Amino acid sequence: MSREAVSGEAVGTVEVLDRATRAGPVRVTTPAPREAWWRLAEEDPAALVTQTPTWLDCLCATGPYEDASRLYAFEGGRRLVVPLARRRGLPGRLTAEESWPSGWGIGGPLAAPGTPDEEEALVVLRDLAQRPALRVGVRFGPDAGPAWTSAAPPDFAAEALTTYVLDLGGGFDEVWEHRFHQRVRRDARKAERSPVEVEVDREGRLVGEFYGLYETSMLRWAGQQHEPRALARLRQSRAFPRRYLEEVADRFGGSCAVYLARVGGEPAAGVVVLSYGDRAKYWRGAMDRDLAHPVRANFLLQRRAIEDACSEGRRAYVMGDSRPGSSLALFKEGFGAEGRPSLRCRRERLPLTEADRLLKSTAKRLLRFRDA
Repeated sequence: MSREAVSGEAVGTVEVLDRATRAGPVRVTTPAPREAWWRLAEEDPAALVTQTPTWLDCLCATGPYEDASRLYAFEGGRRLVVPLARRRGLPGRLTAEESWPSGWGIGGPLAAPGTPDEEEALVVLRDLAQRPALRVGVRFGPDAGPAWTSAAPPDFAAEALTTYVLDLGGGFDEVWEHRFHQRVRRDARKAERSPVEVEVDREGRLVGEFYGLYETSMLRWAGQQHEPRALARLRQSRAFPRRYLEEVADRFGGSCAVYLARVGGEPAAGVVVLSYGDRAKYWRGAMDRDLAHPVRANFLLQRRAIEDACSEGRRAYVMGDSRPGSSLALFKEGFGAEGRPSLRCRRERLPLTEADRLLKSTAKRLLRFRDA
């Protein structure tokens, strides 16, 4: 993963906040200097790959966004960066500043040394609440400190989410024997006995084949949800266009692994795993169900990715958000992943999220859409 600043990186401006802590004034630099941001990513043990500057660079390269990150320097010595992306080309009061925009996963603050206390968290959230943007949003990870929940001012609406995380402590043998459920071990062994070949790519060679599987998955999801195929292609291609995957694979290099399972030489299933620090992240998955399901190819791919994460010294395998009790949540639980509470906070000057929800629910009713 490249740690170089992007070309033409803006020079940060520094301001002193009106609100101080008991230790003294708080200084904010925006955009956050990359060197300081990378240092915090390295020092914060809970850092995820989606909280790195490289993730922001991918976002800005593939969408209408620019760097709006904020570095907070407290007199007590703690430093804290909030990764933020701003919609570019709009006046300040009509834009959004988010960590991250929808579809880009967990952002949220990085801090060192130690975790922020409630007073420091309150200073940060109140500063964000006073931003001129129409919407300000922060998506916290499952390891964010409790101070963020207790400090959230009334300006922010909080949404509770569940993120599934597999503890890799003890190594793969421990994970296989004591965290994988028996049925998952059985399915993984079945795949090993089947004519399934797994290829791992860390150079971007398999991006095209993976995306072809993703397009196949789009059509399957459309059938499950009673969604017209043309609408499914449009919606999913906008949510995850091929250029997103290409940009991530290019910028993250060996930290982006594409696992592809073939049956009879044909692509059957694939997963994309991103790694940084102590954590590996299962980012995307896709399959041709007719080829993959009979031979349990997905179980073999996850087993291989988890085994690789253990061998690389990762301490956690983050499998993303799911609704507890859903089929996807049960799949993740089969590998031993546990649902951990996580939080999204959002401050809006107009009820944009509620209006969007109402529009989507109306469209779904008209289409007799069923959520998978």
